[in-house]
Amino acid sequence: MPSYFPRPDGLRLAYHHHSGVGPAVVFLPGYMSDMEGGKALAVEAWAVAQGREALRLDYSGCGASDGAFEDGTLDIWRDDALMLIDALVAGPFIVVGSSMGGWLALLIALARPDRVAGLVGIAAAPDFTDWGFSEAEIAEMEANGKLVEDTPYCDDPYVTTLAFRNSGQANLLLGGGEIGIDCPVRLLQGQEDPDVPWRTALRIAEGVRSSDVQAVLIKDGDHRLSRDADIALLIRTIAQMPEPS
Repeated sequence: MPSYFPRPDGLRLAYHHHSGVGPAVVFLPGYMSDMEGGKALAVEAWAVAQGREALRLDYSGCGASDGAFEDGTLDIWRDDALMLIDALVAGPFIVVGSSMGGWLALLIALARPDRVAGLVGIAAAPDFTDWGFSEAEIAEMEANGKLVEDTPYCDDPYVTTLAFRNSGQANLLLGGGEIGIDCPVRLLQGQEDPDVPWRTALRIAEGVRSSDVQAVLIKDGDHRLSRDADIALLIRTIAQMPEPS
């Protein structure tokens, strides 16, 4: 069973936290995903086996957390993650984000520059509210307040609210300016990803200020990168992150 942390408004955020040595490993799920996914569980199992501190979590309205999914925005979910990190993790941490979680990982690294010891993106999808929708889909959001789409990733349809898109548009990172992140950055990206163009990883690598950036392209990799070999690569990537100075 997860533990719960109350937000100031009384809504409870679900999480699993294991104490250990640092840097802690924090896993951020993707859009309409939760902390029970295969990558999150594999990262936690590895961290615990190594005696590392580990945190995985559900944003509000997702997984075991309280709230309605459609009430969430990028800002709200960033702040949910920051609230749990600040409350539960005392020292430096490596933030690992999948898809939208990779966007949140970048935003968290910008918000906590003195604490983030490393960042690992798995098909990281910053700015997907800008490049991920057609003009017709955006028009539907503006007319109806949301867009409902079928998805191959779960039984329920994807719902993207206009509030979420507006929040994303207020947090764009790839517009050409420098992304002020100085920690080591590792980006894992499948070239057969139907959702995130693989060149997005190269745009992130080019944009971040850190000189310690590596992008690994998996030629036959999909969006999830959840095969045994993909997860093994993810674990090696986290394990080989440089120790904070």
